[in-house]
Amino acid sequence: MLREKIKVFTENARFQNFIIGLIVFNAITIGFETSDKIMSSFGSELLLIDKIILIIFVVELGLKLYANRLSFFRNGWNIFDFSIVAVALLPASGIFAVLRSLRIFRSLRLIKNVPKLRFIVESLFHSLPSLLWIFVLLALVFYVFAVIGTKLFSDMFPQWFGTLGASMFTLFQIMTLEGWADISREIMGRYPLANIYFILFILLASYTTLNIFIAIVVNTMSEVQQKISTENVDKIETIIQDENVELRNDIRMLKEQIIKLEEKITKRVI
Repeated sequence: MLREKIKVFTENARFQNFIIGLIVFNAITIGFETSDKIMSSFGSELLLIDKIILIIFVVELGLKLYANRLSFFRNGWNIFDFSIVAVALLPASGIFAVLRSLRIFRSLRLIKNVPKLRFIVESLFHSLPSLLWIFVLLALVFYVFAVIGTKLFSDMFPQWFGTLGASMFTLFQIMTLEGWADISREIMGRYPLANIYFILFILLASYTTLNIFIAIVVNTMSEVQQKISTENVDKIETIIQDENVELRNDIRMLKEQIIKLEEKITKRVI
């Protein structure tokens, strides 16, 4: 059947590797388009290459849609692919001119086509519910320390702790460990015990929360891997059971044929 042949072709490893190569090559050519010097020399060629690659992507999606029909949209990764290519088909002029720069999003198709990248992204999505509570905890820590910092340091250092918003922005800078030593030393010149404030915040916001974040992601990746392994084992067991059933049926049919053959031979002898 033609539809089945097309489905096998689009899922073939060689075809998938070809698409991966195109995605990488297209990402490189789009990067070249950011150079005025390169565009002045090879601009028309790069745009032609971009159009050819886009046509190949459209043909690929068309084949998959034909082979899978509406079941194509039951897979979230297929919807992701479809959306990225669909955006590239919109006119890149007028109010849609900004969409031209979004063509680089085609490189994100690597996430879907490379199993290891897809596994990492799926693990991150599975860990989102737990990570949400980490963000809630982090927001609570920020709020508490921002209120304390505004109360303590707003009079002498309004540029960093003048308002609650300014305090939260300063704490975010400190959490990233960007220039925190300069801020803390200047404040400690007026408030010697301020080092306790900064050390506690860095320990809670930067180290503890970050380690919990990493632990949740790693644990989720382990759970996803275990789930995939279990599913693979179940598939193998199902295949083995099906093969055993087929083997038993073949043996039974062979026995029946032998019995019939023996009956024929007996009749001829008699």
